[in-house]
Amino acid sequence: MIDSLVNGSIPPAIIFIVGGFLVPFLPQALRGVFMLALPLLGAFILFSVPNGEYLQFELFGLTLTAFRLDPLSKIFGIIFHLSIFLSVLYALHVKDVVQQVAGLVYPGAAIGGLFAGDLITLFVFWEIMAISSVFLIWASRNEAAYRAGLRYLIIHITSGVILLGGVIIHYAETGSIAFDKLGLVSFGTLLIFIAFGIKCAFPLLHNWLQDAYPHGTVTSTLILSVFTTKLAVYGLARAFPGTEYLIYIGATMTAFPVFFAVIENDLRKVLCYSLNNQVGFMVAAIGIGTPLALNGAVGYAFVNIIFEGLLFMAMGAVLLRAGTTKASELGGLYKSMPYSTVFCIVGAMSISAFPLFSGFIFKGMILQEAAHYHFWAWLVLLFASAGVLEHSGIKIPFFGFFGLHDSGKRVDEAPLNMLIAMAICAFLSIYIGVQPDFMYAILPYEAEYTAYTFDHVITQLQLLVFAIFAFVVLMRSNLYPPEVRAINLDTDWIYRRLAPAIVKRIGAVVAAVQTNILDVVERQTQQIVTTVYRHHGPQGALARTWPAGSTVLWVAILLGAMLIVLYFFRL
Repeated sequence: MIDSLVNGSIPPAIIFIVGGFLVPFLPQALRGVFMLALPLLGAFILFSVPNGEYLQFELFGLTLTAFRLDPLSKIFGIIFHLSIFLSVLYALHVKDVVQQVAGLVYPGAAIGGLFAGDLITLFVFWEIMAISSVFLIWASRNEAAYRAGLRYLIIHITSGVILLGGVIIHYAETGSIAFDKLGLVSFGTLLIFIAFGIKCAFPLLHNWLQDAYPHGTVTSTLILSVFTTKLAVYGLARAFPGTEYLIYIGATMTAFPVFFAVIENDLRKVLCYSLNNQVGFMVAAIGIGTPLALNGAVGYAFVNIIFEGLLFMAMGAVLLRAGTTKASELGGLYKSMPYSTVFCIVGAMSISAFPLFSGFIFKGMILQEAAHYHFWAWLVLLFASAGVLEHSGIKIPFFGFFGLHDSGKRVDEAPLNMLIAMAICAFLSIYIGVQPDFMYAILPYEAEYTAYTFDHVITQLQLLVFAIFAFVVLMRSNLYPPEVRAINLDTDWIYRRLAPAIVKRIGAVVAAVQTNILDVVERQTQQIVTTVYRHHGPQGALARTWPAGSTVLWVAILLGAMLIVLYFFRL
């Protein structure tokens, strides 16, 4: 068994998928230990197997590679395994078997896609991810979650269909299914690019994230926040590095969520907009495509999973104890949940890229390369960085735990397992920010960078001070958008308002046409019935009793007619 693990015969994805389906058959007391052991076993494989391609086999004349390990996939594999361990630890108190199974199968499928060496294997795990992840949304077991899950499933199955179409066209054109650098060189690669874009939440393709994720449970939303978008980032980094369109797409992604996050009342939805914004930094860096920019994208994805996960954990703790994450209903929770408050502040400072926190290290890489190669994109990223501080660095901890007023809610602190998971994330966010050298060592590309230079630190501090000052001025002048109990629609207005209205209108027109047709048919049928009744009814000519003489006469006429026919046609 150990030999099979070390030589790559058992890929990590299989461990999680098979392990997930074994969970229901285990006693409840053993499930937690078993689930915590799986990411440790997967990490053992990851660090024991040398870089290379494993589990290659032929299928329908195609060579498939189920396990490809190289520096790019390895760093994503490390953080994926770490996030699974922390997610399981955070959810140890959950007894729901649906969440337990889906919480392993979905990350396992993401790891399968991560280590896929070909596009067919990637597609298979792509679809397993879509199907398994929707159960994490439906785990809330309410009508809103059910509807959001259906919309989510439709979008992600569509992404898989587009990916498959792109793979087929690309294979027909090149004869290759290798999952390596593709570039936007054909219609097939364009379809693959769009499929990645849906999972990555590109602008106008993004709102499945804000629509579905906030409907998850306390723990399932944390799991959902990690894998789908980051696998798409990995796919872009591998297949489309240096694609200039990604700079514009990424810059747009960083900017527009800021405006929606500012007016949003649901703090978990604010974090979903924040997630969209953060992925934009990675996408823009991939578009720049220099070794340092790609290191920045990969490293930022790594640390973002930790500190963004920490913020989702903190809001999950608030939801668990206070029963809501609506900013208008919170305030004063720091008195009851001091540890969660501190951990949330650490996550907020990390995502805001304060010096000595992990976000500062890799966002600096991205901003430096943007300044060198795309000045206007750098300006947009600077604006977005200030926006991050406002909506995630300040709004999340302020309205989540302090608020404009004390809500009067007095609750218990988060469970111990949740606090431990948050503590680990907080420790890593600070440790990486203070000692980034070990992170530099595992980055996939050769590039020199020093985070703590006078220019970097002063520029970032100036930006942060300006953003804090702007927030204070807006609050003091009552210009900051109030927290309103309302649902803010984004591009989901198209399929939640416009599309139903169009369908309703079309239905009304079809119903009117159908009614008119039925009226015509009814009138014609009524005329036929009336005519038949007039002749065959009780008073109709054909219903009256005929005299015997008339009957004999008609019989004679008919016989004569028959004789004439037989004579002339000799039948």
